[in-house]
Amino acid sequence: MSIYALGNQIPDIHPDAFVHPDAVVIGSVWIGAESSIWPCAVLRGDDGEIHIGARTSIQDGSVIHTTPAFATIVGDDCVIGHIVHLEGCTIENRSLVGNGSIVMHEVIVRSGSVVAANSVLLNGMIVPAGALAAGVPAVIKEGRAKVELIDQAVQSYVLKGRRFKSSLRRIE
Repeated sequence: MSIYALGNQIPDIHPDAFVHPDAVVIGSVWIGAESSIWPCAVLRGDDGEIHIGARTSIQDGSVIHTTPAFATIVGDDCVIGHIVHLEGCTIENRSLVGNGSIVMHEVIVRSGSVVAANSVLLNGMIVPAGALAAGVPAVIKEGRAKVELIDQAVQSYVLKGRRFKSSLRRIE
């Protein structure tokens, strides 16, 4: 696996988490139980901290970064889709960030919210609990998130992470 300390910044990965061998984890990164980090994802905690809660998936090609001023925090039971960029933001529990989205500094995505695919959340935006944020720049649509779909996706990735942790093997 590509897991690196950076000086005294050392990743803390729960033993029940799954980090794909082609993912990169550097520095001040904390990953919770039953979370999964998929191929080509990069979690680079060089300037600050990254916290990934329990049962959260960071999917293929996503980049999670931080700044000296703002940690990047992703709560429990979250789904971070493919090719997502998170930087200096907070994604609260039971939220979903759709494929190709960008979520920037000081954004807060409240619990049970959805960021639609390919959306851009600019600095300081707040997505209320249960809302859908969609577009470039994102527009808030209150009460439009479907929490049951988030729960299904979380469970799917917990099971997928367990399967990969126990069965993945390289064939050359």
